[in-house]
Amino acid sequence: MLTLLLASVFLNGVNIDGLRSQKFDKCRTVRIDERGDVHLDCPGYQVEHPPAAVPASTSSPALAPLLPSAVAAAMTKRYWLVTDEKDGAAAQYDVDVFVNAKFVRKIRAGEPQVVLEITRYLHPGVNKVLFAATKRADGGRKSASPASFLKMVVGEGDSGGNTVTIDNPLIESKRTAAETENVNEEFTIQGR
Repeated sequence: MLTLLLASVFLNGVNIDGLRSQKFDKCRTVRIDERGDVHLDCPGYQVEHPPAAVPASTSSPALAPLLPSAVAAAMTKRYWLVTDEKDGAAAQYDVDVFVNAKFVRKIRAGEPQVVLEITRYLHPGVNKVLFAATKRADGGRKSASPASFLKMVVGEGDSGGNTVTIDNPLIESKRTAAETENVNEEFTIQGR
């Protein structure tokens, strides 16, 4: 008698055996357990299963899609991503911003201040924000000073005229020239 053990694949703890034609960038770890199951730890990705109305034979998990604008309209607050920097080019970090597993924007070292409303990427309740920072020191380090930095702030706020005011900062992430490693930071915020 031949016994086969079928391994499964898990993304952030969720079984994704039926998932096809996907690529996962910036996974933190990949682990194969004693059964042969593959466990992918990839911050910024979320798995959703199709509604129960879909026949089981065609049911397979899918990465969470961008939420429809009707859901974003249910939000009562406005959310903003704002950058601040001091000699940010010397910090040499580019940061990929993901909200609920959806790529929003790349922030490049040394670019002018970014002020971006991100409300449309959020929904009421729990939301995930991922900053995937990559050190860009290909031509050598420009500085090793912690005083040279790139900072990202996400918060509730409003705009008026040419000004955005963040009344309730929810996330602050800072990369400095003193750092040398790539860093993935995932945050959870409550959308309202």
